[in-house]
Amino acid sequence: MEYRKLPHGGEEISVLGLGTSALCSAGEEEIAKTLDLAIESGINHMDLATADGALFAPLGRALAGRREKMRLQLHFGADYSAGAYGWTLDRDAIRASVDWQLRNLQTDTIDFGFLHCIDELRDLETAWGTLEEILRLKDQGVVRRVGLSSHTPAVVNRLLEEKVLDLVMFSINPAYDYSAGGEFAIGGAQERMDLYRRCEAEGVGISVMKAFSGGQLLDEKTSPLGCALTEYQCIQYALDKPGVLTVLPGVRGSEDLRRLLGFLDAPASARDYAGIAARAPREIGCVYCNHCAPCPAGLDVGLINKYYDLSRAGDALARDHYAHLARHASDCVGCGHCDGRCPFRVPQSQRMREIAAYFGN
Repeated sequence: MEYRKLPHGGEEISVLGLGTSALCSAGEEEIAKTLDLAIESGINHMDLATADGALFAPLGRALAGRREKMRLQLHFGADYSAGAYGWTLDRDAIRASVDWQLRNLQTDTIDFGFLHCIDELRDLETAWGTLEEILRLKDQGVVRRVGLSSHTPAVVNRLLEEKVLDLVMFSINPAYDYSAGGEFAIGGAQERMDLYRRCEAEGVGISVMKAFSGGQLLDEKTSPLGCALTEYQCIQYALDKPGVLTVLPGVRGSEDLRRLLGFLDAPASARDYAGIAARAPREIGCVYCNHCAPCPAGLDVGLINKYYDLSRAGDALARDHYAHLARHASDCVGCGHCDGRCPFRVPQSQRMREIAAYFGN
């Protein structure tokens, strides 16, 4: 398993996590089996925005004695008082739901307390009280880190201004990023990429939901892109975005999870999503996929681009990271290899000159 570090706090988070939206229907034995496989495979991060409250009690029993092996994203605003999932902004209902979830999970701590599913700025105005509740519980040691789940760049940007977020759960896939369609394809291509860069620049991690666009991207007949992608291609696409720490695909049980774990050992060719390049907006720029590798001069073209974009987005550490690279943009020999290899049509040779001028080497 590969791990990425949460900037605020330093926790190591597995690049593959566990989404539980459909796991609630698996039954207690299969829930325990799935959790066993996840922990044995090194997964240490789980989201608990599930379709039904039936998940919590069996999951709590399965976690007994090994709670420290799994970090939980618990959502303030997900209401299971009727059994099935519901969404609420009512503070009393939220408090009751969180207490109920903790009892059933047999835990008294929340690794990541999320302000849940705030997709409109008007809802955010109502949700300030809930955020205050999360921060109060953080002061008491019940909540360890503060998160937000949203599909809307404008909402995330507004919360980033408050300087309280440690993790954002956001929907990332090429259909949404390229405005190709989908219920949650909110914001333009540049607006979304700017958000990912801002999160990384400000030290706020991203956990990814809807990496497969609800399964639409996996079938040519339903894909908004007009072509099917594999699960591995979608996961790699999300992991290549700035700020992303983990992808949380939903699983129905251990069979789904075992298949997804194959991503970790899959060859680069099985993860390569360059085939969608023709559908990408030109203004999106470098996506750091390194499809242009290997560079004849030894440059890490993707990483050079990433540090440049992050530095311009305000990341104070990006310049130092760039300085410590073995090769810099000024080492580009202008051979054009990357220009011909870039599936996203980025004029990399020209960009290397631009980056060298910006950093001074």
